[in-house]
Amino acid sequence: MTSLPSVLGALDPTSDRAVFRQIADQLREAIYRGRFKEGEKLPSEAELVEHYGVSRMTVRNSFSILTGEGLVHAEHGKGVFVRPRPSVRRLASDRFARRHREQGKSAFIVEADAAGSHPQVDSLEVKEEKASQDISTRLGSVRRVLARRRRYLLDGRPVEFATSYLPLDIARGTRIAEPNPGPGGIYARLEELGHHLDRFEEETRARMPSPDEVRTLRLAAGVPVIHLIRTAFDGEGWAVEVCDTVMAADAYVLSYQLPAA
Repeated sequence: MTSLPSVLGALDPTSDRAVFRQIADQLREAIYRGRFKEGEKLPSEAELVEHYGVSRMTVRNSFSILTGEGLVHAEHGKGVFVRPRPSVRRLASDRFARRHREQGKSAFIVEADAAGSHPQVDSLEVKEEKASQDISTRLGSVRRVLARRRRYLLDGRPVEFATSYLPLDIARGTRIAEPNPGPGGIYARLEELGHHLDRFEEETRARMPSPDEVRTLRLAAGVPVIHLIRTAFDGEGWAVEVCDTVMAADAYVLSYQLPAA
């Protein structure tokens, strides 16, 4: 490891900013500047105590700030490590391109391939159920839907979970109602059924996760989620699917291409 004086500065005794916050500021800046790389262990409590001349509790408070910001995570008995940056780039203008479905690939597989990661899907549940008021409205006042719930993993790490809702009169008795809908996923099956996909509308917001979401995605303290609701429309203007997705914010970069006029 590079010597601490060359990476971290000294405390400012004249500042009215608390000492533990000054230390957190310096560690944060070092992470942002790449002086501590992704996955790299930060200096130990003992090293920081010696460098700054402070107590262990002061250093622990500094680590708590960075943990709460989602920048680092602690491994019991090993130390505090810099969290990996987002590894998957979701390119909105490309992820639902028809050529991917024609190649038998879902959007998640395409993105995993681009990231060089191994994709998996687990916790799969397919069932018929009554539509909630919100889903019913988005799908044009349908009463019953086929719900497909699943969790997505990259290299064994949960990164998102999603539920697709489809009008029951479209999905019942088709491959969409099977656990494995086949190459290209449910969008390929919808098009085979004559619902040529024309456009998608997405609503995206960031928020802190619920306790269930923390458990499902195995989120570290301080890591928010991206909550995305997408509606797929066919060429006749009918909404044929609503997908409610919750993603670990530290696993994704959302990328968009927008026209200039």
